[in-house]
Amino acid sequence: MSFKVSFIGAGSIGFTRGLLRDLLTVSEFKNIEVSFMDINSTNLEMATELCQRDIKENGLNIQIQATTDRREALKDAKYVFCTIRMGGLEAFATDVDIPLKYGVDQCVGDTLCAGGIMYGQRGIAEMLNICRDIREMAAPDVLLLNYSNPMAMLTWACNKYGGVRTIGLCHGVQHGHGQIADVYGLKKSEVDIICAGINHQTWYISASHKGKDLTGGLLEAFENHPEFSRTEKVRIDMLRRFGYYSTESNGHLSEYVPWYRKRSDEIMDWIDLGSWINGETGGYLRVCTEGRNWFETDFPNWMKDSALEYTVENRGEEHGSFIIEGLETGRVYRGHFNTVNNGVISNLPDDAIIEAPGYVDRNGISMPIVGELPLGAAAVCNVSISVQRLAVEAAVHGDDKLLRQAFMMDPLVGAVCNPKEIWQMVDEMLAAGEQWLPQYSEAIAKAKERLASEELIPTNANNEGAARLKVKTVDEMMQEREAANKNAGESDKGKGREKVH
Repeated sequence: MSFKVSFIGAGSIGFTRGLLRDLLTVSEFKNIEVSFMDINSTNLEMATELCQRDIKENGLNIQIQATTDRREALKDAKYVFCTIRMGGLEAFATDVDIPLKYGVDQCVGDTLCAGGIMYGQRGIAEMLNICRDIREMAAPDVLLLNYSNPMAMLTWACNKYGGVRTIGLCHGVQHGHGQIADVYGLKKSEVDIICAGINHQTWYISASHKGKDLTGGLLEAFENHPEFSRTEKVRIDMLRRFGYYSTESNGHLSEYVPWYRKRSDEIMDWIDLGSWINGETGGYLRVCTEGRNWFETDFPNWMKDSALEYTVENRGEEHGSFIIEGLETGRVYRGHFNTVNNGVISNLPDDAIIEAPGYVDRNGISMPIVGELPLGAAAVCNVSISVQRLAVEAAVHGDDKLLRQAFMMDPLVGAVCNPKEIWQMVDEMLAAGEQWLPQYSEAIAKAKERLASEELIPTNANNEGAARLKVKTVDEMMQEREAANKNAGESDKGKGREKVH
C-alpha cells in the first residue's frame, strides 16, 4: 500500500515526530511516501534528521522528502497534515500583549478572544494560499487534516472558501474523557462518552459505565477530586451552572466566556499556577518561547536519546493516523472531528464548524446525527459561533468593520472593554500585524494614521496581568531537562512560522 502524506509546518518538531510515529505504526503503511515542508529551514532540518533516525531505527526504508517549497511538498499528496502558526512567536506576542494594555487578560489567545480573532486573520489568509496549492498540486481526492488554531475558524474558511475537503482535529475530547474516568476511579476504556459542541467548547452530554449514567454525579466527583478541585475551577463552575462538563482546559475556557477573567482582582480565584494551562496570564506564549529556545539549545541531546518505537503500545491518541488507517484499510475508527455541521447538531447553525462523534472506514468519514445540545450549552456555543463567523468573513474579505464587530461580540472582550476601546485596540493590532495581513492593507494605513494623529484613549502599557510568570532562561531550564522537554512538547504544535505570499 503506497500513498503520499505531506506535513505542512513540519518544523513543529515534537508534534510532527509523534504524528509520523503514529502513522508508521500501521503495518500496511511501511511503504508510504512522506514529505516535510516548513519555511524555517533550520527547524525543517532538525525535524527531518530526528524523524529519519527514528525511521531507520525501526527498520523502515522510507526516505523523507524535505523541502521549503510548499508546492513541491504537496505534489500528488493524498493526505495533508497542517500544523502552521502564522506569524510565529513575534505575532503571537502582540495577540497577548496589546489586549493586556486594555485589561483583556488571556491565558492562551489562540482560539477566541482578541488574540484568537487576530490569529485567525493571519491564519485564514495563509490557509487559503495553502488550499490553492493543494487544489493545483495534490491528488484529486486529497484530504486536509488541520491541526492549526483557531481550529474552527481555519477549518470553516478552508471548507467554504478554500475548495479543499478539510477536517479539523484536536485532542481536547480525549483529555477530558480521561479526567471523567479519573474522578470515578475508572480506566478511560471503561467509560463511554458522547461529546458534542464546537472546538474547545465541546460538552460531554453523555458519560456512562456499563450502561450506568455518570453525568449526574460528575459535579460532586470533580469537587471532591484532590487535584481537579484546585486546577479546574472554571470547568467545575461551568459544570455547576450548565450541567455538563466542557472539554477545554481551565485556562482556555476562562477566556472564551465573560465571567472569569473580566476583573483582574478576581482572576486568581479561578486559576491555578501549577501549570500554565490552568490559567496563567500569557501562559502559552511563555511556554512556546521557552520551547523554541530549548529546542535550539538541546536538539543535539534529542539525537542522543533513544529513537521512538513504532509499536501499537507507543501509538498516540491524535486522530489523524487513525483516520488515514480507517480510510485506507477499512478498519473502523470512532473519534471526534471538526466538520461543517449540516444538521449534525440541530440547534447550532448548519454552516458552523462543530465537533462531534464520527466514524471512519473505507466508505469515508460519517457523522451521525447528535440532535439538540442542552439549551444552555448550545447558547454558549452560539455566542462563539457568531464571533467565528464574523472573524472568518472579515479575514476572507479584508473587512475591518466585520473584524471590529467580531471583537465587540467576543464574550471576554465585550465584558472588559467599551466600543471606543475596542476600536483603538483593533487599530493597534492591525498595525502590529501589518506584515501578515495583506488583505487589510487599506484598513491598516488608516489605522496607523489614526494612531499617529488622534488623541488616544489612555491604556496601561505596564500591565503584566493578574498572573504572569517570567520566561525561564535556557540555563534555568537545563537544571530540569525532563521538565523542559515536557514543556517543549506542550508548546510545539504549530511552531513553524508561515510567510505571506
